[in-house]
Amino acid sequence: MPAILNGTVVLPDRILKDGMVQTSGSQIQSVSRRHRPGRGITEIDAQGGYIVPGFIDIHVHGGGGADFMDGTIEAVLTTCRTHLKHGTTTLFPTTTTGSMAHILEMITACRSSAKLLRSGRETGAAIAGIHLYGPWFAPDKAGCHDRNECRPPELEEIREYFRTKMIRIATCAAELPGAELFWKVARKHNCLITCGHSNASWTEMSRAFEYGMRHVDHFWCAMSSVPSLRQRFGTPMQASMAEFVLMNRDMSTEVIADGCHLAPELLEFAAHMLGPERLCLVTDCNRALDMPPGPSVFGRHDCGTPFNSDGRVGWAPSGSLASAVTGMDHMVRQMYQSTTVGLPAVIRMATLTPAERTSMQLTHGSLEAGKMADVLVLDEDLQVRHIILQGKLNQ
Repeated sequence: MPAILNGTVVLPDRILKDGMVQTSGSQIQSVSRRHRPGRGITEIDAQGGYIVPGFIDIHVHGGGGADFMDGTIEAVLTTCRTHLKHGTTTLFPTTTTGSMAHILEMITACRSSAKLLRSGRETGAAIAGIHLYGPWFAPDKAGCHDRNECRPPELEEIREYFRTKMIRIATCAAELPGAELFWKVARKHNCLITCGHSNASWTEMSRAFEYGMRHVDHFWCAMSSVPSLRQRFGTPMQASMAEFVLMNRDMSTEVIADGCHLAPELLEFAAHMLGPERLCLVTDCNRALDMPPGPSVFGRHDCGTPFNSDGRVGWAPSGSLASAVTGMDHMVRQMYQSTTVGLPAVIRMATLTPAERTSMQLTHGSLEAGKMADVLVLDEDLQVRHIILQGKLNQ
């Protein structure tokens, strides 16, 4: 039963200097000012660093040379182990565009891997459910996804995915024919409904909102803008997804804070305009995380789309960005360096806010007694020093 002490505890709205987090089994027992732990307690010295909750990633594709869409237990576990090293203790494996057979194969591999991780037979970031991301994208906003696999939702395919009982987050471009079918099924399954890879107008977003859509994927990336909607509709110019999210306080979104997708002023703008309660940090990371720079494949290894990693970000052959190649620890550091909102707000974006959006806030996302003992020790530069996963120190 570890007790982490001699550090600054980061809470959602403040910091607790010279704090201590004590665990019991897989849960947090107490969070307090430092005192002497009882007998039989393993002390973990934070050495003046920060004690924070484990990170939660709601949008992640791969890492360590593997992609969830590879559809094997080995690929899923490799990705989970890789992201754990970067402080992510809970994640939502995220699909790409692809055939229904390949997506179902990915979901099956994730279900089996989740059981292994829960049993303790394997170690890695816990799988909290699937983010059904592809295939329901607008082809003109496909980004690095295979646009040939973009398609409108059809009822039988929708039902097939939700029958697995693994879908916790689900994305659909709001302008697609059949989107209403998707929204109706997704709402019945109480998942986070999102809009992404979309050229939707304010009117189409409003309709999606009526059906339960409450989140937009990677803000400013592969989404509509006033100029893109002028190309689609002409004049008068129409408001886009960005304006809808900024205006509607029930909406949340996410940013890829890798320093390559968005400039510092956009991260600062998002942090202040949305606030930490409505903004998540995500990695949107691909298989190139922790791999040498060079050619790679986004999505399934045998039929995904090619890209090149320069060690900082992925690049599609067209010259556009192709997903991220850095972990959540990097996103946290970049967001902290690029904004003035302070460390509690930045940590919240990677922990409690995604937990709230996926209805996990009673058990995850903050350092509170009774919650899961997923705890990180970060040094003064916000580098991961120790990882406590479900109350056990990860070596």
